[in-house]
Amino acid sequence: MLLLIKNVLDQRQLAEVQNLLKSAEFVDGKLSAGLEASAVKHNQELAPQSPLHRRLNAVVMGALVQNSHYQQAVLPLRVATAFYARYEVGMGYGFHVDDPVMGPMAGRYRSDVSTTIFLNNVGDYEGGELVIQTSFGEQRIKGNAGDAIVYPSSSWHKVDQIQAGTRLVAVTWAQSMVKDPNQRELLYQLAQAREGLIGKLPQSEETAKVSTVYANLVRLWSEV
Repeated sequence: MLLLIKNVLDQRQLAEVQNLLKSAEFVDGKLSAGLEASAVKHNQELAPQSPLHRRLNAVVMGALVQNSHYQQAVLPLRVATAFYARYEVGMGYGFHVDDPVMGPMAGRYRSDVSTTIFLNNVGDYEGGELVIQTSFGEQRIKGNAGDAIVYPSSSWHKVDQIQAGTRLVAVTWAQSMVKDPNQRELLYQLAQAREGLIGKLPQSEETAKVSTVYANLVRLWSEV
C-alpha cells in the first residue's frame, strides 16, 4: 500500500524542525547505508552524535506515531528512530530496496513499512521526487512540508537528483504487527469503514459487527 498522509506536522512543528536543522551538523549519508544502498546513496544525514536528535524525534516522531492514519495503515509494533536527511544540488539516491532487518544487535527489527516525512516545501527545490516502483508502474511523489508518504520497505525506490535548492526529509521504518502487506491494506480499509460507521451510526448493529470483525482479524493476523 502506498499512502500519502497530509499534515502530519503542523506549521508550528515545521517551523521548529526547520529552525533546528539550520544549525545542524550533517555527515555523509553513506555512513548509515547497507552494502547495496551505499553504492547509490548520495545525501547527507544529521550526525549520529548530534544533540538535536532528541528534540527532533520528540516533534517529528511524536506526531507521526500519534497520527491515526499512520496507526491504522502500519499497525506498528516497533518504530525506528528517524534519520534526518539533506539533499543538495547534484545529490540523489539511486534505486534500492531497504535492508530487511535493521537496528543494533540488541534491538533488531524487521523493516515492513518505510515512511518519508517531507520537512520543507516543494518550491524549495527542483527535482528530488521520491520514485517508487509498484505493480501499477512508477509512482512519483513530492509531498508538501509536513506530509508523510508510507510505502512497503520491500519496494524498489529512489530519490531523483536535486537540480536546485535543498530537500529536507525524515525517514523511518516500522515492523508491523501484521507482516503480510495485503492483510495490512485490508485492515486499513476496514478501519476506515469502521471509523465512518462509528461517526454516523455509533449504536447500530452494523457498526458493532464491523468493529467485531476488525478486532478479530487483527487478533488473527497479528504476531504480538
